[in-house]
Amino acid sequence: MRKNFLSACLIGTLLAGTISHYQANAQAKTGKSYSGIYPHLAMYNNEGECGTGAVVPWAGKLWAVTYGPHLPFGSSDKLYEITPDLKQIVHPESIGGTPANRMIHPESNQLFIGPYAIDAQGNVRVMPYKTMPGRHTGNARHLTDPTGKIYYGTMEEGFYEVDVKTLTPTLLYEDGNVKTKKGADESNNHAGALLPGAHGKGLYSGQGVLVYSNNGEPGPQALKQFDIEAGSLSEWNGKDWKVVRRNQFVEVTGPGGIYGNKNPATDPIWATGWDHKSVLLGVRDAGKWSFFRLPKASHSYDGAHGWNTEWPRIRDVGTAQKPDYLMTMHGLFWRFPGQFSASNTAGIRPRSAYLKVIGDYTRWNDQLVFGCDDSAQKEFLNKRGAKGNIEGPGQSNSNLWFTSTSLPDQLGPNTAEGAVWLNETVRAAEPSEPFLFAGWPNRSAWVQNNGDADVSFSFEVDKTGNGTWTALKTVKIAPKSALNVEFAADAAGEWIRIRPDKATTASAHFFYSANDTRTATPNSIFAGLSSITSTKTAGGLIYGLGDNRRVLGMAAQEYTGGQPSEVGYYELDGDMKLIRKADDKAMSFIKSKFAIPQKAVTVEESSVLVVDDKGRRWRLPLGHDAYTGLTNQAALRICREVATERDLFNCHGTFYELPAENADGYAKIRPVSSHNLRINDYASYRGLLVMTGVNPQLASRNEHIVVSDDQKAAVWAGAIDDLWKLGKPTGHGGPWKNTAVKANEFSDPFLIGFYDRRSLRLSHTSTAPVTFTIEVDPVGNGPWMVYKEVTVAPGQPFNYAFPKSFQARWIRFKCNKDSEVTAFFQYQ
Repeated sequence: MRKNFLSACLIGTLLAGTISHYQANAQAKTGKSYSGIYPHLAMYNNEGECGTGAVVPWAGKLWAVTYGPHLPFGSSDKLYEITPDLKQIVHPESIGGTPANRMIHPESNQLFIGPYAIDAQGNVRVMPYKTMPGRHTGNARHLTDPTGKIYYGTMEEGFYEVDVKTLTPTLLYEDGNVKTKKGADESNNHAGALLPGAHGKGLYSGQGVLVYSNNGEPGPQALKQFDIEAGSLSEWNGKDWKVVRRNQFVEVTGPGGIYGNKNPATDPIWATGWDHKSVLLGVRDAGKWSFFRLPKASHSYDGAHGWNTEWPRIRDVGTAQKPDYLMTMHGLFWRFPGQFSASNTAGIRPRSAYLKVIGDYTRWNDQLVFGCDDSAQKEFLNKRGAKGNIEGPGQSNSNLWFTSTSLPDQLGPNTAEGAVWLNETVRAAEPSEPFLFAGWPNRSAWVQNNGDADVSFSFEVDKTGNGTWTALKTVKIAPKSALNVEFAADAAGEWIRIRPDKATTASAHFFYSANDTRTATPNSIFAGLSSITSTKTAGGLIYGLGDNRRVLGMAAQEYTGGQPSEVGYYELDGDMKLIRKADDKAMSFIKSKFAIPQKAVTVEESSVLVVDDKGRRWRLPLGHDAYTGLTNQAALRICREVATERDLFNCHGTFYELPAENADGYAKIRPVSSHNLRINDYASYRGLLVMTGVNPQLASRNEHIVVSDDQKAAVWAGAIDDLWKLGKPTGHGGPWKNTAVKANEFSDPFLIGFYDRRSLRLSHTSTAPVTFTIEVDPVGNGPWMVYKEVTVAPGQPFNYAFPKSFQARWIRFKCNKDSEVTAFFQYQ
């Protein structure tokens, strides 16, 4: 393994001339697609992570590079070429590293991708790390010699200008890894000498400056706390650097995209980023930056260290005749207007939510191709008790995902939320930053006044995106109080902002929801998976093997009710053949290292209790009663990482997206879909989501199910985003059911966000009326806000249907007196 790595680096270092792509090694066999993922196109390395840094159509082929986690001087990663008939060519001159840069230079007719320059005939030249070290993160057109030179930027603030003919780099600023002498160290999270932050991302030029983004922060606090100051957006005028904004930023681009702006002096520059409150969007126009806020669909991208974002982009996926910009940011596909500027901000619209970790994407042969970050051998900071002592795969790997051009409109509901203020000081008459308002049928805001006086909050809208603001509504909020403000479905406005009439401490959080049109019936692609009530199921524990074996090992088991019976050891290969093998060592390893924890959660009569690694208590809804009655609770995997640095949580019949603990973990959990399936185990393999728990009698009905030749073992294979098709989230339960409670003691938080039709029933056994105070947390980590106070008479339960516009993440209750009470929900 190490020998191969050194050979690749040596070849790249010594190479100076042109190498024809026809000398490369071609894997000619094309295979079957599972939800747009071709297992034979999987990309492997020998590092702790294998992400896709860039995918670009060029010279009639599709080109891709992979990256390891922190490898500024090269790695076992490769340069790949995909032919139109989906043959994979692995270029032997590959020198690896951590590249995520790509740019087409029109004047020299070359594609620059990673440390490679590729001409119009597909010939590859290499820029060795010996002469240009660093984690290459971006390219940009040169400020003064765009015809003859391009810029390279690295994640640790190394900057070079490269001659496009000779590929000779000229050092502008030295990479931080050279200064610190640090190499393959995944925990390296150090600050650069030039700018704030510790994790450079994007690079672009125009309007006389080079713009550079950084989305991470150094130090131990950033590895644990998601809401500290982190990252920066900066620009360089050819002489001096200036910090534009101290927040986490990722993408920097413009209308010219991969080519650079056609009119660099006047075309806008766009930048995306975020903080703990919401997504940020910046635009540089006429030498001035303007900033806007958008909601987040997912919080699994949060984390002050910046590691959890691989790699938000704005890409033109249209045609030469009809540009079409697609933006990815915090788990949501966005339609981005190509004419976006400071004076024309209309047109950003949410599309649908996704679960894949997407590094780059492009349009190729009238399809979209997403390069993903699927299976990291090193789980980095993503450890938690619910997973037990489970390990990552034995070898990192990722894949490409081929889809229709309409897929960004077809995945999960685009429900999203975000804040402009979170318990912070606001000045009298000073408006918040603009927050996106258009694009959702159901919109509301939670506004909390933590000051000592009444405050009137005025909502203003920019109806057309031209910067003209008009009044929408005004609400008065008493001290230490909150209000849920609902907006009419026909209330027009591209952007909304809030203006207080006096200084105070306030929170203002917007929650927008889609109309979830899914039913509870699973899509036919899941036919053949065992029902929770099945008396017999073919299960097994699964693990992606290491040592370059590139197969999925399976300790196959049969469940007939109680403890499983052992079937044997099987391997799923790159051709998706499930073959029985004699390998007692692998069988023993999987059974030991991937055993399902016995008590990952506590299933109670009215809910599932989760106590996270920080000791915080959370309650989740129940699904089918058979999950509670299951004899062997360890027969179902609860939690596992299936995309780099984020987990799937499969609990009592609902799949949830679960961010890493350093991104606030369970506080930001999001239900994806509910089901009545007996899923034994699940894992990522060759870009696929693989699940065990198949009904052998139904397996032949579904092409997503792979059955062994001896008919004794089976797996389901598809894309992680197929889970949206299982059925909309449903459930029932609550924090209390016939529970003796003390006066003024709050219940545990119960999840209410992202469900559709929600109803509540409150009751008690007291002989006198009991007043229930209902509080909600729209954010996940506070603040709690009073929603309602309800007085319930003896023997007269209170029934309440939440309006469609209501959204919050968690809900809790307290009573004004000791009593035996019930607070119970139905989510349909």
